[in-house]
Amino acid sequence: MPDTRESALRGDCANCFGLCCVALPFAKSADFAVNKSSGEPCRNLQEDFRCGIHARLRPSGFQGCTVYDCFGAGQRVSQVTFGGVSWREAPETARQMYEVFPVVRQLHELLRYLTEALALRTARPVHAGLRTALARVEELAGGDPDALEKLDVARCAPRSIRCSSRRASWSAPRRRAPEERRGADLIGKRLRGAKLRGTDLRGALLIAADLSGPTCR
Repeated sequence: MPDTRESALRGDCANCFGLCCVALPFAKSADFAVNKSSGEPCRNLQEDFRCGIHARLRPSGFQGCTVYDCFGAGQRVSQVTFGGVSWREAPETARQMYEVFPVVRQLHELLRYLTEALALRTARPVHAGLRTALARVEELAGGDPDALEKLDVARCAPRSIRCSSRRASWSAPRRRAPEERRGADLIGKRLRGAKLRGTDLRGALLIAADLSGPTCR
């Protein structure tokens, strides 16, 4: 059975090789104080793979790090996919490890959503489909490094996964009829205080949109 415990689907930095601090790029902005390329270790990453400024990330200009969640992909890639051997110990694995990490992160995000959907009593009619989808995503996440590197999650995730997840989402209790905003262009829109509870924003463009305030009441 898939390990869907909350702890398995939440980042455990102590058992990760600092993959989000190395594999992922970021640009100097309100979220990050410097530019960093993919595969380049963050300047704050220590030899033990811990963050040297963890206690002061926000005042140091690294707000983006405080809201990032790998959904447990970091420890899985580090300890399972690559058998507990770090990119420092085996530099020849570094490139592939950096490619595999974001793929597994996408799969773990799906596992998290499917697990949460299974916790909805109102979604019982689609629980069987959700359990099948969960097992399939776990199977993909458990692939070897070569398979994961080549995996296109968007293409390989069965349509049934998306359908079951969507049906579970719509089964959740709502205070009002849902609003259809899928794929909407909301770039830069002022949505502060907007009543978005139950609104379908899948695929919506929300870059620079103001979502502050009680938007989900």
